[in-house]
Amino acid sequence: MRIVTWTIRLLVFVLLVAFGAKNSDPVPLRFYFDLSIQTPLILALFGAFAAGAFFGVLSLLGRVLRQRREISFLRRKAASIDPPPAMPPML
Repeated sequence: MRIVTWTIRLLVFVLLVAFGAKNSDPVPLRFYFDLSIQTPLILALFGAFAAGAFFGVLSLLGRVLRQRREISFLRRKAASIDPPPAMPPML
């Protein structure tokens, strides 16, 4: 299974490198106040993808931290509860 996973990863990496090589033409990125920079298209696409991934992770961070606190609280609560007495053996 590891070989299949690494083969898929390698294939995706090769496809992304080929995509980057085909999209190396410079494009202008225009900002406010007449600020403009020239950058290769692949860098602009990668930057947009990275920014989207960053904001996606950032939006989930609050929920993950809240769930970790709740899990910690429930584990402490479960550890403080005495286990129920053992049932006598049935004959």
